[in-house]
Amino acid sequence: MGAIKLEAVEKWYGEVQVIKGVDLEINDGEFVIFVGPSGCGKSTLLRMIGGLEETSRGAIKIDDRDVTPEPPAKRGLTMVFQSYALYPHMSVRDNMGFSLKTAGAPKSEIAEKVNKAAEVLKLDAYLDRRPKDLSGGQRQRVAIGRSIVRDPTAFLFDEPLSNLDAALRVEMRYEIAKLHQSLGATMIYVTHDQVEAMTLADKIVVLEFGKIAQVGSPRELYERPANRFVAQFIGSPKMNVIPTKTDGDRYMLDGGRGGAYSRGAAAVDLGIRPEHIEIGAAGEGAIDATIDVVEYLGADCFIILDVGSQGQMTVRASGETELKPGEKVGLIFPEERLHFFDKDGLAVTGA
Repeated sequence: MGAIKLEAVEKWYGEVQVIKGVDLEINDGEFVIFVGPSGCGKSTLLRMIGGLEETSRGAIKIDDRDVTPEPPAKRGLTMVFQSYALYPHMSVRDNMGFSLKTAGAPKSEIAEKVNKAAEVLKLDAYLDRRPKDLSGGQRQRVAIGRSIVRDPTAFLFDEPLSNLDAALRVEMRYEIAKLHQSLGATMIYVTHDQVEAMTLADKIVVLEFGKIAQVGSPRELYERPANRFVAQFIGSPKMNVIPTKTDGDRYMLDGGRGGAYSRGAAAVDLGIRPEHIEIGAAGEGAIDATIDVVEYLGADCFIILDVGSQGQMTVRASGETELKPGEKVGLIFPEERLHFFDKDGLAVTGA
């Protein structure tokens, strides 16, 4: 079992509070990702779960057992860091089995667990090599294998891919996803990269200034963000958010025409994702814009537009588009694709 529960968890460094009353339930076998900008408290929260940081207030429970006062060794968890921390003079086999050896496990048990982990991670052919003879991705797999052999209650990953280049990050995302499917173990993973969060997680926890901004599946956060911060943090390119005014059944844009509005409560910002904007002729749609830059990416183009006093907006279009900088266009916002936010940044969801 690997169910983890946080109850009103706080972390203080003197007079500074960095974790501000977090309540969270992580179910057995879930892949949960903590994501947010630098300084939001995601690594601190992970280290508190692992016992590497003291919990100032609140409780941390693992399978209904309060582990708040317990040291890391008694929590049954294992942690994988961004630095591999492998012993350079030891083989892959010895690195992976070291924790079992120091715990006094029989040689036959160590060999069995190391071989099984190596098979899962496709490291069979590298067991007799030393870390210097491995690529960065292989070293990270060895670090993960060292955790697997301990048969932990849950795995804690602290930005494990940040030291890898772009191609290896993609490869290791696949490896970690397959590992979770194979082991079915609880995994908690910290990253600042929302693409990693979207592609790996069963459940994403978005943190902002030490508080949870929203918890949900990747689809829930993408399609139904609870506030403006989540709306713009999740998604790449980020959601376009521009000022608006609402009056009864209409929203109005500065210098534009606006459109139908059926949310009831007043909104001060309108949000729409780049792929949901349609480009028409000048004079069509909700507002006019001038094309600034066209970024060609092959299958897609990112079209960056000047919308006057509203600033800039981005449209994701087909790579076959023939639009050019300097052209004037109209932006069409399908009503069902719009998001609205009130003066406090909260989503306006209904009439």
